[in-house]
Amino acid sequence: MDSSNALILVVEDEHEIAEVIVAYLEREGFRTVRASDGRTALDLHLALKPDLITLDVHLPRMSGWDVLAEVRRRGATPVIMLTALDQDIDKLQALRVGADDYVVKPFNAVEVAARARAVLRRVGNSHGSVLRVGAVEIDLESHAASVIGGDGQKAPLALTLTEFRILAHMARAPRRAFSRAELVDACLPGGEALERTADTHLSKLRRKLEEAGAHGFVRNIRGVGFRLAQDA
Repeated sequence: MDSSNALILVVEDEHEIAEVIVAYLEREGFRTVRASDGRTALDLHLALKPDLITLDVHLPRMSGWDVLAEVRRRGATPVIMLTALDQDIDKLQALRVGADDYVVKPFNAVEVAARARAVLRRVGNSHGSVLRVGAVEIDLESHAASVIGGDGQKAPLALTLTEFRILAHMARAPRRAFSRAELVDACLPGGEALERTADTHLSKLRRKLEEAGAHGFVRNIRGVGFRLAQDA
């Protein structure tokens, strides 16, 4: 992704704070659109498909947590939470629901712009047809995945459709921890929509990855869910 022209949805109900964030983002070359409540934010997300969202927690009509959960249900749009909450439990909640980054108020707007650019750069390769995380390569068009060995040879992975969906979904945001509920919503057919089934599919996926040489690629994050290891 060319982050210099990225569209950022700024969701903030305090007018002065929103103006400062927008001013710094636009100074960095980003395009912006603003929403002052949760429902408007979701409408704009659906209509405009922004490249990134900066999202306050305390919003009218719908909380930032609910907005984030719905954005994650729809896909993998990067989200940076901007909030006055600085307790560890709130940071854990942000990661569990699916935030890509977390900035505590009061913050420096220059830092927000820098974080936005960093997140966009980090997920930039996720919009192509081939994802590469560590030694694992995922071809979205052919629904094929493989592990690349030290000699450059590819070991193909014999994945089920659900295993492939889970791997591809996580690879689109490889630094983020995914909850079981999110993986169920995003990757499993309705008839399988029980959180315990995520463990079964992830266990089989992990075994196949390890057999192909990607040891420890899928990691458990206590109290959150699962994350990919980019160094595996």
